[in-house]
Amino acid sequence: MELTNIRKIVLFRALQLGDLLCAIPAVRALRHRWPEASVTLIGLPWAEQLTRRFPMYFDAFERFPGYPGLPEQPYTVGDLPPFLARIQSEKFDLAVQMQGDGTLVNPLVELFGARHTAGFYNETSYRPPGDLFIPYPSHVHEVCRHLLLMQHLGAPHQGVTMEFPLTNEDYADLEALRLPIQPGGYVCVHPGSRAAWRQWPPLAFANMADRCAKLGYDVVLTGTTDEIPIVDQVVQFMRATPIVVAGKTSLGAMAVLIKQAKAILSNCTGTSHLASALGTPGVVISMDGEPNRWRPLNRATLVTVDWIQTPDLTVVEEALLNKLALPLPIEQSVNGV
Repeated sequence: MELTNIRKIVLFRALQLGDLLCAIPAVRALRHRWPEASVTLIGLPWAEQLTRRFPMYFDAFERFPGYPGLPEQPYTVGDLPPFLARIQSEKFDLAVQMQGDGTLVNPLVELFGARHTAGFYNETSYRPPGDLFIPYPSHVHEVCRHLLLMQHLGAPHQGVTMEFPLTNEDYADLEALRLPIQPGGYVCVHPGSRAAWRQWPPLAFANMADRCAKLGYDVVLTGTTDEIPIVDQVVQFMRATPIVVAGKTSLGAMAVLIKQAKAILSNCTGTSHLASALGTPGVVISMDGEPNRWRPLNRATLVTVDWIQTPDLTVVEEALLNKLALPLPIEQSVNGV
């Protein structure tokens, strides 16, 4: 089916930071295909700030009220009818389901009432009529998965590069924290992850953090407010004294902190995708058995260690030491030389 007269597009991806960053290359392709169309993201409440960071890709944001079976947020049944009525009143030309394999959400996205509905499906999931849905490519990298969907819709990819634009406000937010660090003189260690089964042991993070401290780097422990308990565990296991900023940074300040770090050590979370978008080297620990789906694509910069297959601390140490040996980017070096 050829898509014509596409003036209003709505994307459904109500997920977390890393998930949305992995979708940006697909949104970039979509915008390139329909440069004059308005693009609305339906996402979790936090994601409104992300759409403001990408005005070249998003024109509007709609808060998703939650839905039965989706674990990302609680919901109230009474919020769904007015939400759907509001979305239907927009009379979108194209609704794109970018949430997953469609098992739960394909009927929901069809209820958006768009002229065309596209997305993913699997053998057992419902899909709306038409040929705009493709089988869910379960063994493909998360970035490439959505680019395949865009290709199916007639929007060729514009590269797989991740993005995260920084603003003057982001730099000011970090400066306001008055941290005793210098660009290139510290390592960011991010031990948190929303799912406990994805968390590398705090003792392992502490051992690697102490190794960085012995080499003369400051260690900055990052995390959300919810991740403070696991950050505290890392502090307790460490011999060196780290700088703890967990729960203190805005998303923008966190991004600048990562941008100016010598390297980053993290679980496979949104933090690793931030580092990928910002070109910061480091090591990512994969604990979910899906390293090929979530690993940063710029492998020369960020190394992913599959801990399920190789639970060897010396492998992580060697990879981290290799990243610490890299020269500083120009913008971090003194006077740019």
